[in-house]
Amino acid sequence: MKKSAWLPAVIAPVVVAGAIAAPALANAADTPLAGSHPTAADVIASVAKSSDAQYSGKLSQTSDLGLPELPTGSGGSSLEGNASDALSMLTQSHTARVYVDGGSKQRIQVTQQLAEQDLVRNGSDVWTWDSKQREATHVTLPKDTATSLEHGTTTPADIAKQAIDAITPSTSVSKPTSTTVAGQRAWQVVLTPKSSDTLVGRVELAVDQQTGLPLRATVLAKGQSDPAFQVGYTSLSYGAPASRLFDFTPPSDAKVTTKDLSDVEHHAGHRGHAGDRGAAPTTTGTGWAMIAELPAGSADTSSLDADGSALLGQVTKAVDGGRAIQTSLVSVYLTDDGRVLAGAVPVSSLVAAAK
Repeated sequence: MKKSAWLPAVIAPVVVAGAIAAPALANAADTPLAGSHPTAADVIASVAKSSDAQYSGKLSQTSDLGLPELPTGSGGSSLEGNASDALSMLTQSHTARVYVDGGSKQRIQVTQQLAEQDLVRNGSDVWTWDSKQREATHVTLPKDTATSLEHGTTTPADIAKQAIDAITPSTSVSKPTSTTVAGQRAWQVVLTPKSSDTLVGRVELAVDQQTGLPLRATVLAKGQSDPAFQVGYTSLSYGAPASRLFDFTPPSDAKVTTKDLSDVEHHAGHRGHAGDRGAAPTTTGTGWAMIAELPAGSADTSSLDADGSALLGQVTKAVDGGRAIQTSLVSVYLTDDGRVLAGAVPVSSLVAAAK
C-alpha cells in the first residue's frame, strides 16, 4: 500500500476480519430502527440500507497500539522515509473530510501539516492525489466494480462490514444500547471474541438509528479499557454534496500515473500464482485467531540502507527465524526467507504458524 494511504486501512481489517467464516446478513431492515427495541441482528442488517446514503462529514481516527512515536521521514533512503511515514499513521491522530453521494461518488480528503491527500471516485474514475509528492494516480475501474470505495482511508463502514462477517459462533454479540455520535442517535452493538488466542478484546459499532450508516467503530485490545483503534464521525450532515467535489483535475506540474482496470476480469486467472508478488495471502486458523501469510519475497529487506536497517531494528525485535513486532492489537512477523505473517494474535502464534 502506498504511504499516502492510512495504514490502519490494512491493520484494522486484519484485526476485525479474523472471523470471516460466515456470510454477512444480507437483508436490510424495512423500516428505521429509531424508537424501537431492535435486536443486534436488526441493527447490523440495517447497515445494508445505507449504501445509497448522501452525506458530508468529518472523520477522526486515533490509534494507540503501543508503538513509539517516530518522526516522519523527509531524508535518507526512500524506504526509510516510507516506513517512518507509515509508522506515523499508527502513532498519531488523523482527520479527514468525507463526501458521499451514493455508492459511486465519494471523496476523502486527509489533511496534514502543509499537505493534503485526496481520494476521489466518480463512477468508474478514481483519482488519488498527494500534494506533498505532487503525484496523482488515475484508475479506471471495471463497470461491475462494487459500489463501496475500498482504497485508502478506513471508515466506520469498512470495519462494520468485516464485523458483520464476524457474527459466528466465535463471537458474542451484545444487545443494542442507545448512544449519540456526531449529533446523530445511534444503536451501539458490542462484538466480543470467544477465542482466548486473539489480542482483540472487543469491537464496538455505533449505527445511525434512522439511516443504518455506521458512525463509529472502536477496537479495544484484550485487558485494556482505552481504544487501541477508533474511527468515527465528529460531524455529519445528510444531503447530496456539491457535484463539483467529485471532479478532479491534477495540477499541470503533477506526475500522473494511469491504470486501466476496465477489463481486469480478463486477467483474473493470472492472479495468485506462486511467486507472484501480487498473490493473495494464504490463511491458517479460524475466527479471530486467523493468520494471514504473504509468500516468500514479500518482505525483502536486503535493499535497506544503514538508516533503514536501524529503523527496522528499532521497531521490531529478533525472534526465532526472523524479526517481529507485536502491538496491543496485531502482530507482524518478517521471516528470514522473506515471508510476512500477520494477525490479531501474539508473535509466538505467528512463529509457530510459519514452521
